[in-house]
Amino acid sequence: MKERDEFLEKEFDFSRAVKNPYAKSLKKTITINLDENIIGYFKQESDNVGVPYQTLINMYLKDCMKNKRHIKMIWE
Repeated sequence: MKERDEFLEKEFDFSRAVKNPYAKSLKKTITINLDENIIGYFKQESDNVGVPYQTLINMYLKDCMKNKRHIKMIWE
């Protein structure tokens, strides 16, 4: 059973709170090598939209997966 925080309930109105849709998704910590300019791009976007850059990268990759985007490579 979850403990209640009486201070929070007295000080803040949670009646119109919206549950974070990403809170339940499981994350796995990995090491990945990315070009510096890729990281710079997402960090700049992060500053523009106020979302952490690693979250933006995850959202972009999730969108690719959701929309079944495939990489097309042609070797000549």
